[in-house]
Amino acid sequence: PKRVLVLGGGDGLAVKLLLRDPRVEEITLVELDPVMVRIFRDHPEIPKLNDFALRSPKVEVVNADAFTWLSETSNKFDVALVDFPDPSNYSVGKLYTTHFYRRLAARLKEGGVFAVQSSSPLAARRSFWCIVSTLEACGLEVLPYHTYVPSFGEWGFVLAGAEKPVLGHSLPFSARYLNLEEVRRLASFPADMERLPAEPNRLFDQILVRYFQEDWNHYQGRAGS
Repeated sequence: PKRVLVLGGGDGLAVKLLLRDPRVEEITLVELDPVMVRIFRDHPEIPKLNDFALRSPKVEVVNADAFTWLSETSNKFDVALVDFPDPSNYSVGKLYTTHFYRRLAARLKEGGVFAVQSSSPLAARRSFWCIVSTLEACGLEVLPYHTYVPSFGEWGFVLAGAEKPVLGHSLPFSARYLNLEEVRRLASFPADMERLPAEPNRLFDQILVRYFQEDWNHYQGRAGS
């Protein structure tokens, strides 16, 4: 992965980890909010959280809407990380559609993959599998996975590419949490998170937004009872 694209993630925390991988030569960060970037790059204290990653000469920051930027750029990438807010409204939901994922897939080099933040397969189970269905509807091969994030709870992601993604057999650098034993567990879903039917999310019928609102309302209702 020499050239990496990060969509969202203006706090620079994903970029911080990417810079630890000696194989990475260039990172393009596309972030809609320029204030977010200024805080995490230029503030006298806050950039310590990301090890001043946004000041690295390997990093190019682009302040743009990823939806339109993908249709304008001709650059291609080995890996893309998609870290958008949850699809709680139609403005964000368009970033989880077949239309968007096809644009993103066209910006991958041969053998490239991208990973998508996909909400919680426990609290928003149908939403999570809707994102999987949406990627599959684009003709992409997928690998859904999840892990427990202390500040969020059970959280899900999806790897996608033209070829079937596989989990790695080695790690490019040591981490405090992730090891090979944990990597092997990522793609295993227990019964309360296993797949259920969900329609793909399309630009002019964003069923994912309705799924998401219904899932979280139901989950919060259960949690409060």
